[in-house]
Amino acid sequence: MSEQQLFTNLVREGGLPTTESEVRAEFEAEVVKEDVAFTNDSAVSPWWRMVTALITKPVIWLIETLINAVMPQMFVKTASGLFLDLLAWGVNLERKRAVAAQGRVQFTRATTAGTLEVPADTAVQSANINGRVYTLRTTETVTFEDGRDTVLAPVIAEETGSAYNLAAGYYSVLPVLLPGITAVTNLDDWLLVPGADEETDDDLRARIRTQFMAVNQWHTDAVYRALISSFDGVAADNVYFDSDAPRGPGTADAYVMLEIGTPDPAFIASIQSKITDEGNHGHGDDLQVFAMPETLHDVTATIYPMENLSSETVAQLQADVENFIRAAFRENQDYSPTLVRPWSRFSFSFLAGELHAQFPLLHGVDFNIDYIVSEMALPRLNSLTVTVA
Repeated sequence: MSEQQLFTNLVREGGLPTTESEVRAEFEAEVVKEDVAFTNDSAVSPWWRMVTALITKPVIWLIETLINAVMPQMFVKTASGLFLDLLAWGVNLERKRAVAAQGRVQFTRATTAGTLEVPADTAVQSANINGRVYTLRTTETVTFEDGRDTVLAPVIAEETGSAYNLAAGYYSVLPVLLPGITAVTNLDDWLLVPGADEETDDDLRARIRTQFMAVNQWHTDAVYRALISSFDGVAADNVYFDSDAPRGPGTADAYVMLEIGTPDPAFIASIQSKITDEGNHGHGDDLQVFAMPETLHDVTATIYPMENLSSETVAQLQADVENFIRAAFRENQDYSPTLVRPWSRFSFSFLAGELHAQFPLLHGVDFNIDYIVSEMALPRLNSLTVTVA
């Protein structure tokens, strides 16, 4: 049953007419009840048809507004926007706002002799990913000490959003070259504060449902899920639990993942502190929070482009296919393939179908793997090779 039909039935059960014929019948019955003496109420009377239309049409508009606009905003499942915000407020929740990613990137210089400064506001960019370049900027001046060839610099994304939580190695471009600097990159655990988009209606609904389950405040999975998903960048669906007493009675583990990228240990430590140090745990509970474990996979893709393409077009197709596959492994958000997840079977034949749908110039693609079956771990790329046949 559709949502519109469901709301229509609710209105009908409440005794309201829902069709024009039903409203007309109600009006005519009311005329009879009030003993109004109309002498020109024939079905073919222009005056009577006008009077009936003037009565019934506005009522139908109001009823349709009630069914299509008012009633859907009364329920968590169908409410949206500000109305969903009000329902969230009713369970002591607020929609999470957009956040800019913050972390550290590593600069490398050619020599270890002497000192060298990397100034604040230095831009560090990604390569072009599906037509978009992501930019971080250093937030303070950092200095290479004598004898050191690398230094970590704090950075913040130019804009808010989870799309900036790119995986290791993506931020490797200096648009303005710095004397003495030979390379820049983001490491595996570069994210200190994950970037986040404004919370979507679907994600907020998931947290509201979790809050309903957590209302008793006994320390069930729902309570801990609500606490953990209150952190920016963490969706309720991306928190997993091992409740089988991993360290004995009263113990459990929570595993946290981001939509893309890997959380920094300091970010995980802040979640642990919220639970442990601020007393948000049950008596005798021992809940430990971890980043989702990862399994590493070597993936090789052989692509077969359409015939008679230029070498530049083939090279661009090769790069686009690589970024699409990396998006499936949660390294970027510039494409929308089916994502790897814990406790799932990831199908490369299905991924091949998505590649065909995304890139019309792709004639065929072969993978060296058929499936990845994951348990409590997130599949990641150890290596990815895309070759052109």
